[in-house]
Amino acid sequence: MTVIKKLVTLLRGSARELGQSVVDSQATRIYEQEIVDAKSSIAEARSELTAVMAKQMQTAREMERIQGEIRRHEDMALQALDKTEEGLALKVAERVAGLEAELQAQTEAHAGFALQVNRLKDLIRGAEARVREHEREIGIAKTTESVYRATQSISDNIGSTGSRLSSARESLERIKKRHEDLADRMAAAETLDREFGHKALENELAAAGIGDSDKSRAEAVMARLRARQLAAAQPSPQPKADSQGG
Repeated sequence: MTVIKKLVTLLRGSARELGQSVVDSQATRIYEQEIVDAKSSIAEARSELTAVMAKQMQTAREMERIQGEIRRHEDMALQALDKTEEGLALKVAERVAGLEAELQAQTEAHAGFALQVNRLKDLIRGAEARVREHEREIGIAKTTESVYRATQSISDNIGSTGSRLSSARESLERIKKRHEDLADRMAAAETLDREFGHKALENELAAAGIGDSDKSRAEAVMARLRARQLAAAQPSPQPKADSQGG
């Protein structure tokens, strides 16, 4: 999803930019705007999360409906078998097989939506934590800028620029390294986003052998229905008579 990539990459460039040009009076303003944009992306992700959750609920309802249809058609197939209507029972069984294929598709979709919901929730929580961390970093950067300007002013006045400017530069370098560490973590999050997705779920389902033909499904349904018919035809055991006299 575009919003996922946006969340994991939006702040990475701004952190690098701040580390490279923190002495620029406009750097912190640019960085603050990036944070505002990141918060907007998080709000967009929340909206998308609600949409995916709604689809998840819709597929759950559809699964329940299809399961009811399967039970209804199986009962009709049994009635046809009871009346020795083998051809009619087979037609109903084929309908059951089609419904089971539809149920499988809905089940896979429901699982995919559930995976997306979990991923979005984790991503939103992580993005919110990163934004808070960046907000702390911008506060540090502003303080460092103030120290730098004060140090530069003193150095210009007394002609002693070396040691104090060196100290300020070391502080700025530490900020840069912290931002680069955040950027690496967000790059790792983007890599995980590519590795864990709906395609991975489809591969697992394929490896499990899910996806039989309608004909095989119909044969399986017929076998199950004949077993039920045979069980229903078995006579119930009669209770033993009381051997003691009244």
